[in-house]
Amino acid sequence: MNIELNPDAAQTLKPLPPPEAQRLRGADLCQTLHWLAGARVSATALTQTYLDAIAARNAELNAYVALNPAARAEAAASDARRAKGKFGRLDGVPVAIKDNFDVAGLATACGLPGAHVPAHADAHAVARLRGAGAVILGKTHVPEAALGATSNNPHLGAAHNPFRHGYQAGGSSGGCAVAVAAGLAAVAIGSDSLGSIRIPASYCGLFALKPTHGEISTRGMIPAARRLDSVGLIARSVHDLGVLLHVLGGHDPADPRSRRRRVDLALPDWEPGKLRVGLLGDPGAFGIEPGVARAFERALMVLTHELENRCDVGFGDFDLPRARRAAFFMIEAEMLATHARAIADPAHPVSAEMQAWLAYARSKSAADYVAADHLLDAAVVAARRMFEQVDVLVTPTTPQTAFPLEAPLPDNAGDFTCIANLAGLPAVTIPMGMTLDGLPCGMQFVGPPGSDLRLLELAEVCAAALDTAPGYPCGQP
Repeated sequence: MNIELNPDAAQTLKPLPPPEAQRLRGADLCQTLHWLAGARVSATALTQTYLDAIAARNAELNAYVALNPAARAEAAASDARRAKGKFGRLDGVPVAIKDNFDVAGLATACGLPGAHVPAHADAHAVARLRGAGAVILGKTHVPEAALGATSNNPHLGAAHNPFRHGYQAGGSSGGCAVAVAAGLAAVAIGSDSLGSIRIPASYCGLFALKPTHGEISTRGMIPAARRLDSVGLIARSVHDLGVLLHVLGGHDPADPRSRRRRVDLALPDWEPGKLRVGLLGDPGAFGIEPGVARAFERALMVLTHELENRCDVGFGDFDLPRARRAAFFMIEAEMLATHARAIADPAHPVSAEMQAWLAYARSKSAADYVAADHLLDAAVVAARRMFEQVDVLVTPTTPQTAFPLEAPLPDNAGDFTCIANLAGLPAVTIPMGMTLDGLPCGMQFVGPPGSDLRLLELAEVCAAALDTAPGYPCGQP
């Protein structure tokens, strides 16, 4: 049967209306890019939507500590580039930046008191985002000196978990997680030194990547401990993490720890049925909460096909909690130098808790620091031995869900996440569901160095099978 088409039909079709604000703010990065490319929304309108939401909700959530006054101008410039047909991979996407990265024109306070001079140049990761056309919304909340797995700060107040006000968002990239989970940014860039991006992602039901050490340059980022630090990526889907990794990754000759690849990142070619999956033999030994344990067991049951070839693994006689404590000491010691000026400012004293951490570092010797460094070398060897047996290690991301802000910080929050930093490994976290008390928890995938793309592919397959991404609380401002 022949169908006659009206040649004027294309001209009579009305353009689709822009998505409503709540849908815009809850969309993943790839959907947002599709809407921008199809002119469903302009960068200017999208940025204003996020700024309106920040204006309405930031007093409640405390996700941002500073906004970029040039955000609207950056969005307008993005619209102009699209009109000319020459634009970047992230053109018009509103992004949040953790306040330990330099953003030109904004102060980098890193959660410390006192006045801070505006940065004269962007950190490498921020420059790459700008080069891809992203719009910088502002700087997000961090704990004091970006130290600790908390979203509390004695000088700035607390950043609140969007799923339950008055509860932890985790740290030290908690402000990033709050911004993305509450629809106050499309994606965010943070840092991860012992789990600092993955712990908040787990508490806030998000997706996050800590890349292979050195894969993304940390130049222009205030360090915690340079041996442990990675740029961390946080988003509302796995695929978004891959887009960000491709934009930000690559060798930076001005960063002494940047990774010059002898070969490219391993191709995402794992076959789930043949994948050797390692599980920790006794996760209960890490103090895992019953609700998280049940969610993890349920997720493993659902992923019987995707994670079929399983075996129990461990780290032999390597003492992982001891190594984590040694790494924290290295962070404390490096902060004596990194924040020397702020620590010595009598007009704006740091907290008593931070003074105690620094006093502990001062009480140790150079030999103690070297011994801690050697313990991290042992972590590298222990991880290599484990990955001779398996292709991927699968764990809960954190032993607990979010908890009240006034509660003591658990000592074990980073026990599952720290091995990736100690040994320079990539790690991905995805939501694995909600506990019975209605809080998100995460599942973590850790692989050998260079397996970032493979981990992302596996995480995407598993996330699709689980289908447990929460409904993000991106209500109307």
